[in-house]
Formats: sequence, C-alpha cells, structure tokens
Amino acid sequence: MGRRRKKVEKIIKKTLPEFYLCPKCGKNTMKATLNRKEGKASVVCGNCGLKSILKITNQMEEIDAYNRFIDSYYTGG
Repeated sequence: MGRRRKKVEKIIKKTLPEFYLCPKCGKNTMKATLNRKEGKASVVCGNCGLKSILKITNQMEEIDAYNRFIDSYYTGG
C-alpha cells in the first residue's frame, strides 16, 4: 500500500498591470512612464489621447503616478 501523493500548490505572484483604465474613454489603454532624471511622469491614453505630465519623487512608481493623475482628473485640477 502506498501513500497518497500530496497536491502541489502553485504560488501565483501578483504583479502590477502595465496598462490602466482611462477615466475619459473607459478602456484599459492608460500607460504611465517615469523619467526619474527630470522628476516627471507622463500618463497617456493610447485610445483617446488624454495626456498629463506630473511631478514625481524618487520613491514613486508608475501606479503612484497614475493614482495622482486620477485624483487630479476627478477633482478638476
């Protein structure tokens, strides 16, 4: 008699998305790119052309720039 074989569980590592949801057209075509030397980030929609340039700090990532853009978009700034 043998033992039952243990089920191997795969660990799925979650990663941040490359494209984000555009607040104007509603599609996942927003891309945030960082330029750390200049301290700026550009957030551009590939579908409708909505674009914004933001000032960033050294610790910020693409998702942080996108979130700052969304906050300024909905507050009207």
